[in-house]
Amino acid sequence: MFALVDCNNFYASCERVFNPNLLHKPVVVLSNNDGCVISRSDEAKKFIPMGAPAFKFKREFKSYNVTVLSSNYPLYGDMSERVMNILSNFTPDIEVYSIDEAFLEFKGFDKVNFNDYGTKIKQRISMWTGIPTCVGIAPTKALSKVANKIARSFPEETNGVYVIDSEEKRMKALKWMPIEKVWGIGYRLQKRLKEKGCFKALDFAELDSEWVRKNFSITEWKLQQDLRGKSVLKLEDVLNKKAIATTRSFEYTFSDLANIKERIATFAMSCSEKLRKQNSCCHMVIVSLNSNKHEKENERYRASKSIVFSHPTNSSLIISKEAVNAVETIFKKGVNYKRAGVIVTGLVPDENFQLNFFEMENPKHKPLMKVIDTVNRKFKSDAIKLASQDLKRTWKMRQEHLSPKFTTNINQIIKVK
Repeated sequence: MFALVDCNNFYASCERVFNPNLLHKPVVVLSNNDGCVISRSDEAKKFIPMGAPAFKFKREFKSYNVTVLSSNYPLYGDMSERVMNILSNFTPDIEVYSIDEAFLEFKGFDKVNFNDYGTKIKQRISMWTGIPTCVGIAPTKALSKVANKIARSFPEETNGVYVIDSEEKRMKALKWMPIEKVWGIGYRLQKRLKEKGCFKALDFAELDSEWVRKNFSITEWKLQQDLRGKSVLKLEDVLNKKAIATTRSFEYTFSDLANIKERIATFAMSCSEKLRKQNSCCHMVIVSLNSNKHEKENERYRASKSIVFSHPTNSSLIISKEAVNAVETIFKKGVNYKRAGVIVTGLVPDENFQLNFFEMENPKHKPLMKVIDTVNRKFKSDAIKLASQDLKRTWKMRQEHLSPKFTTNINQIIKVK
């Protein structure tokens, strides 16, 4: 059996844990730079659509007394880790699918009452973290997604836990589930399936499997088998990323090269740290610049530059230097820039890659990077910076409604009166 455990309205729920005054009230969380709505409490969903631009919905926020909050990613990341650690106590087989949901596989749990077990999972997460969840349990991963949807859609009838443990329940669930809501079926695929007469998940599951395999990819065939109750989709290991990107919108538009070079150096430093964290090196760095698309009266400009290294590296010194050199070549005077990014790609393991006969990295870089990472982990993420970075800032995003970092900053820990 598989389970999908999903945190309800995760970002908004994290905020409510440390501010109980927000319970049963409309709450929205905004994206980077307070751009658009990326999380809503159930109360806010009635009148605020997902992705709503904050500047367009100021009137609605005020008239419906919506609490508006900036994204507090350190808090959300820490709370997510706590939830996943709790889940690992229920089974060793777990796949963290996203920041707020995970698949669990139960091997050797033949005599377990899964409804009681799912309730126990839900109650423990609620007790230990304060985060509300829904649990769907079924014989396959795809069906556990369907079960989770049912638990979320009918909270009073299911109490947030639903188990598909019979053929009758499987058929009833698939007959209820619209084809566009099925996990893994995107807009283009649902359009093709509807042309074939598939409007419910059951219609797709009952299509001839050989026809599906012939007319679609192996991925769609596996999904169909899973919906039929045959476990084909297995838990996936968390693999190292094939590319690492750090892209940000600026708090203000910049038209001077000095400010942009500093931002690029900071982004490159971040990418380098992530490379070392997953024990990788990169062969190439890509730098991009974008003008402010909302300023229609000003010139539109978008450019990127790729730099290929003679040898793979994860040194912040090398990656930052080349990224800054790259941005100098694509910078254009008179343009108001709003966004920039650094991508490192062509990743290889840091202990196993093709050597260059004529040129290699300075051997002093590796121990230096190790010391920098150790100090930054011990004190704070930006305790040591490169000389090309601004010592007084890191991301410099607009966060006018930011809550404290209750669990990751000792100076902002919750105070009990």
